Amino acid sequence: MEQQEPLVPGQVPEQDREVKALLNAGRLPEANTLFDQVMTRLPTGLDRWTRSAVLVNRAKLAWRLGRIPLALELAAEGWTDLDGEQPDSPAAAQAMHSLAYLLEGIGNRRAAVDMLRSSVRAARRAGAAEVLGHCLQGLGGTLNFRAISSPPDVAPAIFEEARDCLKEGLSLTKDAQMHRALLGAYSRSLAGVGELDLAEEHARETLRLAARADDKWALAVGNWVLAVVRRDQGKLVEARTLASRAVAASEAINDPSLLLRFSQDLADICARMGDSVGEAAALRCSVAAGKTASETLQEGLAQALEQRRVAVQAQRLAVAAQEAAARDPLTGLANRLGLERAAARLLEGSAARGRVPWLVLVDVDWFKDVNDDAGHAAGDAALREIARLLRRECRAEDLVARWAGDEFVVLLGEGNAPDVGPVVAERIRAAVDAHEWNVVLGTARRPTVSIGVAAGPAALDQLFAAADMALYRAKRRGRNRVEVEPSIDLPV
Repeated sequence: MEQQEPLVPGQVPEQDREVKALLNAGRLPEANTLFDQVMTRLPTGLDRWTRSAVLVNRAKLAWRLGRIPLALELAAEGWTDLDGEQPDSPAAAQAMHSLAYLLEGIGNRRAAVDMLRSSVRAARRAGAAEVLGHCLQGLGGTLNFRAISSPPDVAPAIFEEARDCLKEGLSLTKDAQMHRALLGAYSRSLAGVGELDLAEEHARETLRLAARADDKWALAVGNWVLAVVRRDQGKLVEARTLASRAVAASEAINDPSLLLRFSQDLADICARMGDSVGEAAALRCSVAAGKTASETLQEGLAQALEQRRVAVQAQRLAVAAQEAAARDPLTGLANRLGLERAAARLLEGSAARGRVPWLVLVDVDWFKDVNDDAGHAAGDAALREIARLLRRECRAEDLVARWAGDEFVVLLGEGNAPDVGPVVAERIRAAVDAHEWNVVLGTARRPTVSIGVAAGPAALDQLFAAADMALYRAKRRGRNRVEVEPSIDLPV
C-alpha cells in the first residue's frame, strides 16, 4: 500500500484538496475520476476527529459531484463521531464546517448556521488559526446569503456580522484557495453595508487571483460582487454584463446554489433597466437552477432510499442464510449448530430466573431396521413424524433440535417443577409408541424411542454427557423407556 504522510489535525488530504480545485476550475470529469481514486482509501492512523473531518469533507465533495447517496452515507458516518461531547479539535471544527455545507444543501438553513457557529467555537478552543479562518469563511459566506434574503431593516446587521467574520478570517489564513474564497465573500459583505469602493477593490483583487489560479468559483463570486456594486451605483449596463459573467462561471462549475443567486440578481438588474427579454432569460435560468438543485436532491434521496432498501434486503437474506445454516432441512428443527447457538442464551436465562434446565436426549430404536425394511424415504418420513411429535409434546419456548441422524435433543429452560424433564420425556416416549405408523411405514417395524434425561445448572456439554449416560441405560435395559441421570450439582 502507498505510504502517506500523517495528517495534521484539521488538515485535508492532498488529493481531496485536488478534487476541490478541479471542481472550482469546472473540470468535473477529472474531479469525478480523481474522487473515485480518493475513495479507495482512507489515511491510516487517524484519530476520531480527523477521521470525521475527512469523511465529512468527502461527503461535501460527493455532494458537489451530484453523488447524493454517497454524500449522505459519508456524512452520517462522520457525523456520528462528533456526537456526545463538545470537541476542541481542529479536525472536529472542519467536520462541522463541511456538515453545515450539506445541511445548507438540503435546505436546513437554521441548522447550517448553528453548525457553522459551533465550528467556529471549536476552532477557537483548539487554537487552530488556519482552520478558524476556514470556518469563519463558511459562516461569513452563509450570513451573506441570509442577509440578501432578509428584510431591508434586518439585512445590514447580518452583513456586518458577516464582514467581521470574513475580515478576521483573512487575517488568519495562508492558504491561497481559502484566501480567494474569503476575499470574495468579504467584498460582498462590504457591498452589503454600503462600502462600495472598498467592495470593488477587493472584488477586483479576487478576480485577479482567480484568473491566475484558474479558479472559476472565485471568478464567479468576483464578477457577482462587481455587478452588485455597479447596480447599487446605478450603472446598470455594466452591472448586467458583470452579472452575466457571474452566471456563466457558476454554470461552468455546476454550482446550482451560486447559479440560483446570481441569476436572480441578473434578473433584478434587467428589470431595473426595463430589459424584459434579459429579465425573462435570467428568470428561466434561475428557475432551471432551482429545479436542477431540487431534482438532484430528490434523485439522490431516491437513490439513497433504494440503496437502503437493497441493504435491508441483503441483511434479511443474510439473516435467513444464518437461520438456514442452523436448521435441519429434513425435519425443520434446529440442527446441532442451531442448538449450540441458542443453548447458551436459554441456559443463562434459566439461571437468571432461578430455574433448573433439563436436557432430554431422544434416540430412535431400531431405526436401521426401519430403513432396511421400508427404505430411506420412509425412514426420512418417520424422522419427520417424530420431529412433529416432539414439537407437539413440548412448549414453544423449549429448544427442540435434531442432534445427528436419528438422535434428537430437547432443552427445557423453564423447569419449575422438580420432575418436569422426566414428565416431558415420558410424554414423548408414549406419543411415539402410540403413534399410528402404518400410513408412513406400512408393515415395516414400528419405531420407538429411548430417552435419557439430566438436569442441573451446568453447561450444555455437561448436561449432554449426563443425559447420554441415562440414554445408554435406557438402551441397555430394553429400549422404549426413559432413564434419568442423578442431578448435576443441584442446589439443596
